[in-house]
Amino acid sequence: MSDKLYEIMIHALVLFTAFPVHECAHALTAHWLGDDTAKNQGRITLNPFAHLDIMGTVMMIFVGFGWAKPVPVYPGNFRNRKLGMAITSLAGPVSNLLMAYVAMTVYKILAYIGYGSNAQNISIVSDIFWYITLLNLGLAVFNLLPIPPLDGSKIFNAILPDELYFKIMRYENIIFFALIALVFLGILDGPISFLQMVSYKVMDFLTGWIDVIMSIIT
Repeated sequence: MSDKLYEIMIHALVLFTAFPVHECAHALTAHWLGDDTAKNQGRITLNPFAHLDIMGTVMMIFVGFGWAKPVPVYPGNFRNRKLGMAITSLAGPVSNLLMAYVAMTVYKILAYIGYGSNAQNISIVSDIFWYITLLNLGLAVFNLLPIPPLDGSKIFNAILPDELYFKIMRYENIIFFALIALVFLGILDGPISFLQMVSYKVMDFLTGWIDVIMSIIT
């Protein structure tokens, strides 16, 4: 398999796993908090085709940076508008962190089994779960950046005065294109890689019980 084809397959993995989980978490949390806007549009689903954006999908597959369709949220339906938006926005990155935890758990178990039996097929599957772990950590870290229109900016809004927040959001489209430029120029690679590495070490620590158990069993 060529490196380019393998890269495309990894990018597709993000589209069909991490993105749907992320967007579904937003929609489900909004529903729990009293806003059924996303629910009424069929967004409480893990079906990736309900969440994929055409341009974001093409960009993700061939460039490695993309986006899903934003989940529609009407803050007026929340009992507390700011808190409701912050929790709904936080749900996406948290869902990816949880998915990363599950993926790392499976990865470690398969890695121990594969190492003990030298089974190549098990090793391939364990590598897939390792990639799922990294991809979900990367998505969570990136979305937590306090930059519009990322989730982190909506979470940060909970502590910002409304006047200041709305002034910033006037330039959301400009900031979004600037964000894309920063990504393509590689300016954000360092900070994101560092945060991803830190989050990976945290996940490794939280799944340390597997290392203890598997070392005893194997």
